[in-house]
Amino acid sequence: MSANKSFSSETSERYSRALFEVANEANEIEKVEKDIKTFQLLLENTSELKNFIHNPTQSLETQNNVINLLSEKLNFSNNLKNFFLLLIEKRRIFFVLKILKSFLILCSKKRGEIKASLISSKDLSQTELENISKELSSSMQSTIKFDYKIDKDLIGGLKLQLGSIMIDSSIKSKLKKFEQQMLEK
Repeated sequence: MSANKSFSSETSERYSRALFEVANEANEIEKVEKDIKTFQLLLENTSELKNFIHNPTQSLETQNNVINLLSEKLNFSNNLKNFFLLLIEKRRIFFVLKILKSFLILCSKKRGEIKASLISSKDLSQTELENISKELSSSMQSTIKFDYKIDKDLIGGLKLQLGSIMIDSSIKSKLKKFEQQMLEK
């Protein structure tokens, strides 16, 4: 195991790669990806489900019943349902968020997409976001997908995190630089 990775990260990546391979062989990556996004949304908005997933005292039978019921109601692919059941059996269900996040990253990489974080001081229109994405995509020669957020504290400008590259053109950042320069003199 790498010195830079924790046990949970290493384990999560292994499980996500396994799910990716199974979904790829069954030719249902898009279906599994859609189901995962549905599950993540449900998990984010339902504290009972979140508590249920993170509660190690739940019996295997109860966890299996809940996953079977959810899979049936939400029409999950059989591979995803069986994957969840495997996580329960191996007592790894509490890693599910990390595993699913890692799976989605694998899906993005397969499509040649690069994830980026874009933070602006004001609400940008869909057209503005598409223009920024097109411009960056052409210069990076890959499709750029944004996690877009608004931060009113920036006063003006943008912050862009693209892998290890950080571009900060916010007024807040510029003011901090000026302040630092004034303190140094």
